[in-house]
Amino acid sequence: MFLQFLPWRFLIKRAAHAYGVIDPATVLARIRRFSQPSEVQEPIELLRAGIIFQARGLINTRAIQYNLDWVWPNWVERQFNPSDLSFIPRAFSATHVNLTQRNWSAVGQPNLPLYPLIDPRGLFTPLYNGWSIDFWIIPSCGEDPLLPSKEKSVLQRYVFDPNLSVLTRLERPGLRLETSADLSLENGGPEARVQIKGLADRKGWLCVSLRPYNPEGIQFIEKISYDSSGPCFRVDDRTKVYFDRPPDRLAFSNYEEGDVFNRLEETVHEDKVTCHVGLATSAALFALEPGREGRTEIRIPLAEELKREFPHADSAAVSWRSALRDSARLEIPDKKIQYLFDCAVRTLVLLSPHDIFPGPFGYRRFWFRDACMMLSALMALGLLERSKRILDKFPGRQKRNGFFLSQEGEWDSNGQVLWIMDRFQSLTGQDLPEGWLKSILKGANWLIGKRMRNQDRERLEGLLPAGFSAEHLGPNDYYYWDDFWGTAGLRAAGRLAGLAGLEDERRKFEAEADDFLKAIFRSIEAIPENKFKGAIPAAPYRRMDAGAVGSMVADWPLKLTAPNDQRVARTLSFLMEHCFHRRGFFQDMIHSGINIYLTLGLAQTLLRFGDDRYQTLITASVGLASPTGQWPEAIHPFSGGGCMGDGQHGWAAAEWVWMIRNMFVREEDGLLMIGSGIFPGWIEPGVPISFGPTPTPYGPIAVFLKPEGEELEVHVKAKWREKPPRMETLVRGYENRPLPEHSDRITLKRIAQ
Repeated sequence: MFLQFLPWRFLIKRAAHAYGVIDPATVLARIRRFSQPSEVQEPIELLRAGIIFQARGLINTRAIQYNLDWVWPNWVERQFNPSDLSFIPRAFSATHVNLTQRNWSAVGQPNLPLYPLIDPRGLFTPLYNGWSIDFWIIPSCGEDPLLPSKEKSVLQRYVFDPNLSVLTRLERPGLRLETSADLSLENGGPEARVQIKGLADRKGWLCVSLRPYNPEGIQFIEKISYDSSGPCFRVDDRTKVYFDRPPDRLAFSNYEEGDVFNRLEETVHEDKVTCHVGLATSAALFALEPGREGRTEIRIPLAEELKREFPHADSAAVSWRSALRDSARLEIPDKKIQYLFDCAVRTLVLLSPHDIFPGPFGYRRFWFRDACMMLSALMALGLLERSKRILDKFPGRQKRNGFFLSQEGEWDSNGQVLWIMDRFQSLTGQDLPEGWLKSILKGANWLIGKRMRNQDRERLEGLLPAGFSAEHLGPNDYYYWDDFWGTAGLRAAGRLAGLAGLEDERRKFEAEADDFLKAIFRSIEAIPENKFKGAIPAAPYRRMDAGAVGSMVADWPLKLTAPNDQRVARTLSFLMEHCFHRRGFFQDMIHSGINIYLTLGLAQTLLRFGDDRYQTLITASVGLASPTGQWPEAIHPFSGGGCMGDGQHGWAAAEWVWMIRNMFVREEDGLLMIGSGIFPGWIEPGVPISFGPTPTPYGPIAVFLKPEGEELEVHVKAKWREKPPRMETLVRGYENRPLPEHSDRITLKRIAQ
């Protein structure tokens, strides 16, 4: 206990002065002057994650640049190559991290939180944050080997049947290598599996090599041994890599001897290796005969990994067919958009096993913000039971004071949880569980108590206090993003309290929501006039910058403002004029890349405004997708690879699903708008298109469009809970007409251009 009374700041300052280094306390104090005063500082969870990330970067600095004769993962081969657009000078960089090719794709099974990763060149990482396995073809006559990480291009894509797998294929004159990676349950437990095929027009070797790194950098391997009874490699006496047949040759190496790649021609090897540095490598070689395809398969059992990482996982694996049985389906002639939709659906299911994660690797953690956005998309797909299973856990994450805690200082989370619970009730019509209702009341009262009252500064009256909020908005500040979410949350709580017969609470929450929204716009109106008067900055004392994208949440998805609201329109105009690159939203704060989920959020506003530029943003997003149909959190403006966050981002997949859904069925103030975003190019004579069924507040609906000549038949198939809502067809290029009452179809005529 006496330690708390020590003068830590004085001691640190004296020590820093004695060693001639800058006082860290002084630096931290200076840094915090860039933020608004706040009851919390940087969330410890982010600091912890950052420390781990940069610690690996320090190891990368020591291991990689002095050993460039090794075969490294594709991000290193490109980022360290001065002739590549991904090149980054290392100079005074203390850490070397993947900043240009943060792309990977996970395979797995629904309901299992296991995510073997495949990088853009087929590098396979079976364990979470573990080492990897690479696959090569080595001609025996001394010709250049086929090394995927060094190749400029490959064919790679998700394959959906019979299992979710990633196919990677490389070809060079006379050489072909193909791998198919998945997570299998065929042997009674989860196994990471890769099927490898190799073909050469001359003698050579199909090589399977253990690598002490993954898509983030070095991951130590200290011991590798070969067990002929398996046959298998045993890694660090912990994990086994099984082969379907014994290799024809083996090779091992440690750090002092260099990469095993440079020792493949040696004929005498031990059957094991130990490396005190932690950079052990090995290779299993299978002979290739000229013109004959060689095949082999590896398997890595993951039952122990599952127990170790998720000992309390409460869901069992189900088949992909079963998991997607009730999901909305898209049928359009645009094969690329169709593929991206199918990939996004599987990403959302993959990342929502017993809990929900924004990504399979760096973001395999929980945030309410990402969870609520992803859950809204799962609900739009009709995966309501999956959504409810995850929502059932939310009350258990709530603190006693009513705060839904992801990280301290993220004041947006309460509004998001109340909003998504209201969304679930609206789409299902179900009575909420008692535990949910208690949690909602506590969460709404926390929001009311958190609002600042009787402020000296006019622009802060009635808002939430300064907090960290979404990290891409900037340092601690009084973010309108938090306030808009809080307003929507109180509105949701008021509606739900009313449904439960709690009239006093309904009136209280609705009055607070109205007062909250008025306080926000009073604050905005009090901002001194400038070039963008009427636009909404990120916070009351911020100039207009890229952080203003957070304020767009007032329009989408919250719809707190009417379509074509001029404050929203001016904010949108600023963002599109000053913050776009390659037709996508470039978030130059933190992310420093093109952000797809923010781009698609702006596209939703354009669609809501009836502005055809939404098509431009969607088309740009299509062009920025990876070959496996994924988007990293942010995209490098030159390399086109990921430069921030997880390489397979759940929020991006969620926004894509929502975008497609709203193009077919959009809700607006008691009205269902049918087909308002459908691309004219999708409508081809005799080619039907469809989407659904998708839940709405009135019941599930599926939309079918069948073009014939100059006419378009629109058929709505629905199961209304009560009487049908008002519906209007708004298909571009055709007359706009309401669906007749008591009818489920209408024929539209093409408009003469």
